[in-house]
Amino acid sequence: MDLDQLALLRTPDGAAALALAAELAGADELAAASALRARGFPPGLAAAALTQVTLRARAGAKFGADAPRAFLTRAGLEQATREIVAVRRAARLRAAGVTALADLGCGLGADLRAVAAAGIRAYGVDADPVTAACAALNVPDATVTCGDARDFDLSAVDAVFCDPARRSGGRRVFRPEDYSPPWDWVTALPQRVPNTVLKLAPGIDQALLPPGAELELVSVDGDVVEAAAWCGPLARAPRRATVFRDGMPHELTGTGEETAPVGPPGRYVTDPDGAVVRAHLVAELAAAHSARLADPTIAYVWTDTPVTSPFGRCFGVVDTMPFSLKRLRATLRERGIGRLEILKRGSALDVEQLRRDLRLTGPNPLTLLLTRISATPTAVLAHPVVR
Repeated sequence: MDLDQLALLRTPDGAAALALAAELAGADELAAASALRARGFPPGLAAAALTQVTLRARAGAKFGADAPRAFLTRAGLEQATREIVAVRRAARLRAAGVTALADLGCGLGADLRAVAAAGIRAYGVDADPVTAACAALNVPDATVTCGDARDFDLSAVDAVFCDPARRSGGRRVFRPEDYSPPWDWVTALPQRVPNTVLKLAPGIDQALLPPGAELELVSVDGDVVEAAAWCGPLARAPRRATVFRDGMPHELTGTGEETAPVGPPGRYVTDPDGAVVRAHLVAELAAAHSARLADPTIAYVWTDTPVTSPFGRCFGVVDTMPFSLKRLRATLRERGIGRLEILKRGSALDVEQLRRDLRLTGPNPLTLLLTRISATPTAVLAHPVVR
């Protein structure tokens, strides 16, 4: 979509095209395009309307109730923050006393919406003209401009949020030095505006963070979706895992440097949420439940009683054995296991190939955890503990 197409979508004809495209949602793409053209809509407007309706159908998690009215681009929607994460972040900023925030690289405005709704004066800037225009439409309560984030005047704000672009030429980039704005400029922001939050890829090298920053890892229903560095006065703990379960947030904090005790496997094993693992807070989770690791390098947490926690999935152990394909296949056949969830930590086995090799048959479900214990490849058969 370009600026001309966006302008067309905002005309009465554009509104009519969007309405018809919404009615045709789910129909064959070529048939839908033909139906729009048959109603007299130009091909460019028809294509833009169909694209918007398709993107809006996918935008619910990120734009909530506003998704059916949002103006979107494919790349912008992919990079946008989930609504529940943005709302949680905005509430924390508001509680910290932030009154005016600049979103440098605001994208389609997912974070701006939450900031403005929290009562914070919101300013956004994006280098892409179409993206900036969409953000201005999506967040009418914010002031949005198109330009280089490095040129934005920060004198009118007391906080900065920066989500550096991690794509170039339509491809994802993984090295921070390839981000836009450049990483050295991004990490210098806290020196200019102490209340700075940086949205990062979950796999960021933690050694690259600004000194004294709090690293927060965020997951939603088991999927790690982002990392954030809270700088200056906003930093409250060295490490934080924020885990959303069924829309509710739960927080685990710590130093990220503790080590958990090591001991024998127990009757129950907990698989920590990915945010907990990436935040290096497995030891804190273990301490909260008097738990231990069976191997100091593997993040499975073992206990003798069941664990109820939003920070991991607990399983009751049925059997633990050194890994042997032949023995494992025979055991599963004896138990009539036809549905097998396979998890792994510390195992190089290909899960799908193993599933084929096991040749599962039978009516019963089970979970297989592939791991290492004292350097020995190990198979753990277990069943989920209902929370």
